Amino acid sequence: MLSKNVKIEICRTVIVPLVLYGCETWSVTLREKHRLIVFENRVQRKLIAPKKDEVAERGLEKTNEELYDLYFSPNIIRVIKSKKK
Repeated sequence: MLSKNVKIEICRTVIVPLVLYGCETWSVTLREKHRLIVFENRVQRKLIAPKKDEVAERGLEKTNEELYDLYFSPNIIRVIKSKKK
């Protein structure tokens, strides 16, 4: 089992660059922005949040803002905007 820190580093170095490949040339619509944010939240929940059985027992599901605070990473939409400049 990998620690959360290792999982986060793998996500930052492998998954995010793969998803954002060529984003400088994208014309991002509102629908695509929403889908990217949903993807990012889903990945963060898989990496950081407790397992579903733990959530059901203790009611520990984290909000999106709590996930962003734990993840220490800029929003994926902000990354795309910064690369377009």
